[in-house]
Amino acid sequence: MTDDHAPRPSGIATYPSLKGRVALITGGGSGIGATIVRRFAEQGCRVAFFDIAEETSRALVAALAKDDLTGHFEKVDITKVDEIQAAIARVRAALGPITILVNNAANDDRHKLDDVTSEYWDWALSVNLKHQFFCAQAVHKDMAAAGGGAIINMSSISYLMGATDNDAYLSAKSAVIGLTRGLARELGPDNIRVNSVLPGWIITERQRRLWLNADGEKRILERQCLRRQLDADDIARPVLFLASDEAGACTNQSFIVDGGWV
Repeated sequence: MTDDHAPRPSGIATYPSLKGRVALITGGGSGIGATIVRRFAEQGCRVAFFDIAEETSRALVAALAKDDLTGHFEKVDITKVDEIQAAIARVRAALGPITILVNNAANDDRHKLDDVTSEYWDWALSVNLKHQFFCAQAVHKDMAAAGGGAIINMSSISYLMGATDNDAYLSAKSAVIGLTRGLARELGPDNIRVNSVLPGWIITERQRRLWLNADGEKRILERQCLRRQLDADDIARPVLFLASDEAGACTNQSFIVDGGWV
């Protein structure tokens, strides 16, 4: 069983205020996003998710169905604003007004300074930042009409660390904080809360496949206050909280979830 299809951990909190609400998660087909999709479904939300990877996304929908849970998948290239807008309209028609948005989609591709082209830079900013704004733009009226909502933008501790070979990604993830603060101020009068989450090194299947090795495991133990690997549920749990009424006074904030790395 993969971490994308993980069963509910024992003791995870239940938030009654989430039941029946429509939640949209970008990049929800695998990794952290897939766990967030599952956890919202377990709360009784009507869950939709975007992803470009069709096979893994449909596998997630099937895995949810086996547990009597549902997920609405839309294949979307999040670098294309027209696809985002059209997919959000389809979600609204299928499930109802969207009152929870988790801007999770990203790509932490590594790159050398001298290898970055103008086209690569534009792609990196688009996949890691631009879609967050346009998803928020497309759903905020739903939230206002419903009397409020919650937007959670995914940033990263990478820019705080000054990680190497990652300038475009770090630039985008630092800008997520500015976007969060701007949206929180603008949308607050409509009772729409906007926060960001900064994950540390979350060990998903992709991280294991591409980046995690013996040196990486050693660095985790050396740098984190908590001497364990962090997994997708370490992010899903605070995201659930921030989307719920329990976080009703939390907005315009950035929450670091990194086991004490920075």
